[in-house]
Amino acid sequence: MPNQIIIFLLDTVLGLFSLALLLRFYVQWLRIPYYHPITRFLVTITDFVVRPARRFIPSWRGLDLSTFVLAWLVQFIILIGISLLVGTRAGLFAFSLLALVKLAGMTLNILFVMIIVQAVLSWINPNSPLAPILESFVGPILAPFRRFIPPIANLDLSPLFALLLLQVFMIVVENLQRQIMHAF
Repeated sequence: MPNQIIIFLLDTVLGLFSLALLLRFYVQWLRIPYYHPITRFLVTITDFVVRPARRFIPSWRGLDLSTFVLAWLVQFIILIGISLLVGTRAGLFAFSLLALVKLAGMTLNILFVMIIVQAVLSWINPNSPLAPILESFVGPILAPFRRFIPPIANLDLSPLFALLLLQVFMIVVENLQRQIMHAF
């Protein structure tokens, strides 16, 4: 039972921190304005580790690689910690690859939630302060669907088809995680 509690706390606390780092990476990549409260929140809670990491991990073509590498490192630490507590053995390469796949899964989950929130906000309050940020994230995903699927009675069905495609990708990522665990 104590191991379950430690695993839960490790996965929750470090998982949320990894999520914040990954969101900060995407916020900077999409050039969401710094003055927005969400951006400032992400910067505030992750800056203590991102600033020192930027000395060693340079950005590349406008991408803040230090933030992405830190998100990967936190996932790696979670996997190592859980593995030590459970007693499973795997190589460092397996854990590093699995941490990368976990980040891909987190990205898909972020997009899934944002598409749902954006669709609901478009019905309830399309002028919400959150709407431009959500559109920045999900606009590129929905654009191909919007080109081929016209609105029906002023109802945009593109989020529905995007969610279906994201669900397929989530299944692929989940199977990839299983295959990595079984291979190593």
